[in-house]
Amino acid sequence: MKTLIKNLKILSIKSLEVIDGDIGIEGQKIAFVGKATAGFESDEVVDGQGKLAMPGLVNAHTHIAMSLMRGYADDLAFWPWLHDKILPLEENLDGEMVYWGSRLSCAEMIASGTTCFADMYFFMDDVAKAVQDSGLRASLCRGLTWFSSADDFKLEEAKKFTQKWQGAAGGKITTMLGPHAPYTCSTDFLCKVRELQTEIDVPIHIHLSESLDEMEKARESWGKTPIEYVADLGLLDGRAMAAHCVQATDADIAILAKKNTFVVHNPGSNMKLANGLAPVQRMLDAGVGVALGTDGAASNNNQNMFEEMHLAALIGKAATGDPEALPASTVLQMATIEGAKALGLQESIGTLEVGKQADIILVDLDKPHLYPQHDLVSLLVYSAQASDVSDVWVAGRRLYADRHFTALDFGQIKAKIAKALPKFLHNRQKK
Repeated sequence: MKTLIKNLKILSIKSLEVIDGDIGIEGQKIAFVGKATAGFESDEVVDGQGKLAMPGLVNAHTHIAMSLMRGYADDLAFWPWLHDKILPLEENLDGEMVYWGSRLSCAEMIASGTTCFADMYFFMDDVAKAVQDSGLRASLCRGLTWFSSADDFKLEEAKKFTQKWQGAAGGKITTMLGPHAPYTCSTDFLCKVRELQTEIDVPIHIHLSESLDEMEKARESWGKTPIEYVADLGLLDGRAMAAHCVQATDADIAILAKKNTFVVHNPGSNMKLANGLAPVQRMLDAGVGVALGTDGAASNNNQNMFEEMHLAALIGKAATGDPEALPASTVLQMATIEGAKALGLQESIGTLEVGKQADIILVDLDKPHLYPQHDLVSLLVYSAQASDVSDVWVAGRRLYADRHFTALDFGQIKAKIAKALPKFLHNRQKK
């Protein structure tokens, strides 16, 4: 299958210069960008007049099935939000609910220009099936917590999950190991996670230094920050990705830089839970790689990466008092190529280049809020909305065509969730 997308403005991200031209897709890959290859005979032609083509956005940290809890536990502090509301409600989940909650988030991501994401949760076979059915690209891990020996099975479950799904869906699914956080795992269990990582060679995805409460409890328990603690256990010695790091100290940042640990910044969730403003500019200045994520819809309350870019740029300036901190170009890269690097996928996605996977989105520029067009990079970060996305391709497959889903039935998703929610919430109320 060959597709020609013509009459475009193109932002490759490899170069932040916007050019006029066409894009060719052959099979799963980009055949040309800008200037057509001689003899390229397309099976499909898409007119991109008035639209900008760019790489699909990468949501480097989320929990997609938590779309089921959107609006359920708002306006609460982090600790009661998690322990009094979310964790008890999650006890009622089953694989079917997780599947349909995941499908809902997949639809939301497609419609808002996200083509790849990293997810940590449970019932992960069902999450993986939802991803496979949606056509999206994802890096998935079974969330690992340990409170007693009854949780020992989770490590073997995680190992089997990686063996089953690594490279599945035509290579669009990759896997990680997901120890949830230092405060939900014992020291011995975290050491076993590190041993398993060494054995199966996949990255680690973990929450670190998310709140002041977490920092205080870490110092009481171990005399160290969470980042110092997991670094001393060796969890950052392999490939690792740390979500949040809101309360990271200068010493923590130095550790992250030394260990080449990627941080995933989640500004919307961090603010909503009043966990603070992550020192992102200090991380970047220290050489730490930083990607962007939404977190789950229970704490955000959406999967909108355009909103996260906007928030990241504004908060970066407000937190530092420096209007030049986190410029639009940096934030746009955090949401594309830096996210790809965080997931180890930079050779395949994150930029529009010949030979890379055709993960492409089109942004409709014919909108009042996107005119005049002095600087399209700035417009994408400060003005563009998720609803401006009109078309989405992943691995050359068109998942969203003129704002219509081609691989998902949104009506079916809504009907399935509407049927499951009363039982889900009723069981919680009885406890």
